[in-house]
Amino acid sequence: MAKSGNNKIKWLWIIALTPIVILTSFILYLTVFADLPSLEELENPRSNLASEIISSDQKVIGKYYIENRTNVSFNQISPNVVNALIATEDARFYTHSGVDVRALGRAVSGALSGRESSGGGSTITQQLAKMLFPRENLNKVELVLRKFKEWIIAVKLERNYTKNEIIAMYLNKFDFINNAVGIKSAARIYFDTTPDSLKIEQAAMLVGMAKNPSLFNPKRKYENAQNRRNVVLNQMAKYKYITEAQCEKYKKIPLKIKFTSEDQNEGIATYFREYLRDYMKKWCKEHKKPDGSNYNLYKDGLKIYTTINSKMQRYAEEAVQEWLGELQGKFFAHWKGKKNAPFYNMSEAEVQKLMTQAMKRSERYRVLKERGLSEAEIKATFMKKVETKLFSWKGEFDTIITPWDSMRYCKYFLQTGFMSMEPSTGYIRAWVGGINYRNFKYDHVRQGKRQVGSTFKPFVYTLAMQEQWSPCYQVPNIPVTFDLPEGGTWSPKNSDAKYGGMMTLKKGLALSVNSITAYVMKQFGPQAVVDLARKLGIESDLEAVPSLCLGTADISVYEMVGANSTFANQGVWVEPTFITRIEDKNGNVLEDFMPRRVEAISKETAYLTLNLMKGVVDHGTGLRLRFRYGLTAPIAGKTGTTQNNSDGWFMGITPDLVSGVWVGCEDRSAHFRSTDLGQGASMALPIWGLYMKKVYADKSLKVTQNDFEKPEGLDLKIELDCTKYNEDKEQGESIEFGEDF
Repeated sequence: MAKSGNNKIKWLWIIALTPIVILTSFILYLTVFADLPSLEELENPRSNLASEIISSDQKVIGKYYIENRTNVSFNQISPNVVNALIATEDARFYTHSGVDVRALGRAVSGALSGRESSGGGSTITQQLAKMLFPRENLNKVELVLRKFKEWIIAVKLERNYTKNEIIAMYLNKFDFINNAVGIKSAARIYFDTTPDSLKIEQAAMLVGMAKNPSLFNPKRKYENAQNRRNVVLNQMAKYKYITEAQCEKYKKIPLKIKFTSEDQNEGIATYFREYLRDYMKKWCKEHKKPDGSNYNLYKDGLKIYTTINSKMQRYAEEAVQEWLGELQGKFFAHWKGKKNAPFYNMSEAEVQKLMTQAMKRSERYRVLKERGLSEAEIKATFMKKVETKLFSWKGEFDTIITPWDSMRYCKYFLQTGFMSMEPSTGYIRAWVGGINYRNFKYDHVRQGKRQVGSTFKPFVYTLAMQEQWSPCYQVPNIPVTFDLPEGGTWSPKNSDAKYGGMMTLKKGLALSVNSITAYVMKQFGPQAVVDLARKLGIESDLEAVPSLCLGTADISVYEMVGANSTFANQGVWVEPTFITRIEDKNGNVLEDFMPRRVEAISKETAYLTLNLMKGVVDHGTGLRLRFRYGLTAPIAGKTGTTQNNSDGWFMGITPDLVSGVWVGCEDRSAHFRSTDLGQGASMALPIWGLYMKKVYADKSLKVTQNDFEKPEGLDLKIELDCTKYNEDKEQGESIEFGEDF
């Protein structure tokens, strides 16, 4: 009976306590384990993925990111990395289910004693859980509870992912510092390679950083990183991933870091990447993900396939550096000791006004203004010396200088805009918006617009070619006078002041003779020129006035290259294009891009204009491409120089590539004082020449040196052999002048 009574009491206690236990467990779950990730969160862990900019030759030329992370799959990771990670961090990884039971006691005691690092025992899966769902600042009790949560998360991860997927997730998530988040970025930044190509000693170094990235940072603590790498190699030998002999061999190898910064200010195509950033930010606002939210350029891991060719881009940047590095020295020497340098014919008051305007456009001024400082206080700040870095073609240098004088120093530098485009496709292959993006942010390809000078003249001549005038057609070389709508007259002058006799159109363009261009303009009128320019893709403001024929309009390099490409593409204007497609992180195509095409002029007109422009390179202001740069391929071109040598231009056309160059200072009042140094043939043409030499020399680019395709039967309609015309051989023999208006 007693036993039966005891059983009844036992069951009464069980019945009474069960609700309490259930309620207590429920409360405990709500308060302690309520923040455990759901199954959906485990299957789709949140991760900031960098969007990649990919060149036409499949090189990653830049990224947009909050975290510089690009995920890779397990089969894209070298086995050397996997072996090093398992040997060092979790030798029983493939046998446990997320938690290593042997290390359980050690982990708990370590946490309670405050010696978490010595507690150890965290499996790779637990470390992944901690990275995916980070800890807050916790006390010892909270830390123990957090450990339990991580064990639960680890077990859930093991149930939802394969072992190889967990390895890949871990390596993709880990922050290797120095803007290297994930194994792909780490391989690129530390060794300039890919994850599948990492050698044993390289893999060991990266895995060694997992213990403490800051302590084992190879960039700042080389010896620490090397010693830690050797510990990893010892572990790999211990678990038979390498032999003892291999271990000793690899330990003798230096780290051989090839540190490659992925700073937004560095790398190739920096100006293009910034232009693309603005474009993509707008694109993201206009496109939504399947969940209804907008794409995020910095988190969603988009892949942006561009038309830029990484080799051509490097050649363009090298050409700019080679020539402007030399020309800048001449510019400094040219202005040395001159009052108010480098501003031409300006009073001190005018210079002060210009500099004050520059100050008000600066980021420093904006910040100080937002702080509530007065104009006088801001000006005083600009006059106090500070430590800073300044740009030079030999590299940045540290100095102590006032921000005001720093601005004045920067005003000396010649800037450039360069763009190279494939005329048949519209694909932009190279884009150089300035001399150094870190120090000079303004883009002179798309953003900047400057007077184009004589590079506009071919558009005027195209009207004559459209009416089937022969390039050999002779016109009188005499002053031409226009009646102006507002009253009065205007008559452009030749820079050499020479007139008289007859001159062919081809020679007139080759020597950039203003009177010949004015003659053609008068036959067709300014409005006809504007209308044609619009067909050629010029969108900038164009005033239908006589002086337009000499290039008084401000136009971008981007527009000028696009317009000139029409001639090489048999009269069809193709919209300059810089993106081919955009994909999401999984490779799904979100948008394909096709350029617009417009039949602007006939193929006969286009060829005749090219015939005219070939004379510029063969006999005119562009002749130095032949004798100085040794280019023998068929080339059509046009130089341009604006008033007082403020702007130097060159447009160069070949069947495969059309490229345009502008060179000048930020301020139009800063320039060379002589045409010999300041004309387009001296400032801009050399960049084009150096670029094309490099392009032609690289046979992998397959850029031909063929001639332009002649329309069938054109010879029967138009005379192209100017030797049949009786030109005045004495007229305009100087090929270095004729540019100014």
